Amino acid sequence: VGLLLDYMSANHQHFSRPEDLFEAFVARLYTGTADGEGRDPGQLYWMGMNTPLIRQLTNLLSEFSDWMAKQQQTQPLNPWREASRSEELLAWAAWEKRRNHSIFSHTVDYDAAALQNKRTRQALVKKTPVVDRGAVKHFPQDRIEDLLFKGFIVPGKQNSPRLEERLNLRDILITMLMNFGGLRVSEPFHLFVHDVLPDPYHPERAYVRIFHPEEGLAPPDWRDAKGKPIKCNRAAYLKGKHGLAPRNLYYPTAAMHAGWKGNVVEAEGKFMPVFWCPTWAGELFMKLWVLYMAQRSRLPCDHPFAFVTETGKPYAINDFMGQHARAVERIGLVVAKMLGTSVHGHRHGYGQRITDYELDPLARKKALHHKSLESQVVYTEPDMQKVNRMIEAASQRMGSGTLLARPDFSSYGFEDVDPLGLMTGPNPKLRRP
Repeated sequence: VGLLLDYMSANHQHFSRPEDLFEAFVARLYTGTADGEGRDPGQLYWMGMNTPLIRQLTNLLSEFSDWMAKQQQTQPLNPWREASRSEELLAWAAWEKRRNHSIFSHTVDYDAAALQNKRTRQALVKKTPVVDRGAVKHFPQDRIEDLLFKGFIVPGKQNSPRLEERLNLRDILITMLMNFGGLRVSEPFHLFVHDVLPDPYHPERAYVRIFHPEEGLAPPDWRDAKGKPIKCNRAAYLKGKHGLAPRNLYYPTAAMHAGWKGNVVEAEGKFMPVFWCPTWAGELFMKLWVLYMAQRSRLPCDHPFAFVTETGKPYAINDFMGQHARAVERIGLVVAKMLGTSVHGHRHGYGQRITDYELDPLARKKALHHKSLESQVVYTEPDMQKVNRMIEAASQRMGSGTLLARPDFSSYGFEDVDPLGLMTGPNPKLRRP
């Protein structure tokens, strides 16, 4: 409102109708108030704004003006008018897109939409350009080995000949679940000690299941008065046996909190299986898991959560993120989400990897535990370098001159590059082999 009042104060004498002033105001939001020579009679000297911000300001001012006009019985600044045929068609297309992406599409009112789409505002806002935000940054895959075995070291033990003393096995296992298993950073923190078994088809690999923190099937080690296993979900198990709640139900600032997104889980047992990519990662995980379980067994743990502190308490996500950041810095990298070196870069790397392996989109959906095929796009979109490599490879496959031959640039005024015609021109004197 303040911007509009400033513009009205500086320029009201140039307009006889409020709607004309408002249209000019919206135009100046785009272009700024100075002319091509830098003059601004109104002395505002605004710079132009971007379309999303202008849309937000215009919508708010239009609604405020409608309310004021109704209260004061005056003319609104941005009145409604009958939409043209093309404007109505565009409005219907936008409405249909919103309906298709809404979980409440079954509640839409077609009659109300028809009335809405038949009108439009006098002052229209430009369309927001479609933005390519680029591929999501992922952890550099050529440095993952360094991160695991040189980054996650135990301070003061880096020279120990014993692997389980030298390495921080707990944080290595969590990182492997994200980078090679595609899990989000919060999901390993729901893992129970019961949830990792030898793969029944490949016993050398780990078969990891991430159960729904509340509805997932509880392990069978809680027994009733007759000694029979109590079959229940994990919320009941944690409360009845350990006096705890599922970690997703704790307050977000609590150390026990670990989020849970609406992932697709298996119907039987309500769990997500981890799909190792590459598959050898499952073998390495199993070897390290056995060593870690031996360490954990010596701690006073009164809960089933797999990853714990040095005193046996459930491990906090924030503590892991701090350890991960220090490990990244130990191998000479800078911690930044935009560089893919934060904890979130591992799942993105997994998504890129299963795309590079040319997995079917339905298989990628299963591996990432997504509800829809659309969800995987953010993880699998190629970055600029990959697109360039793909184009270069395609050009090599097609062969020179098959589709679009490389021109002889020297024939367009670049004779000074090779004035003697030794390597260029229609009859080069020194032919390439």
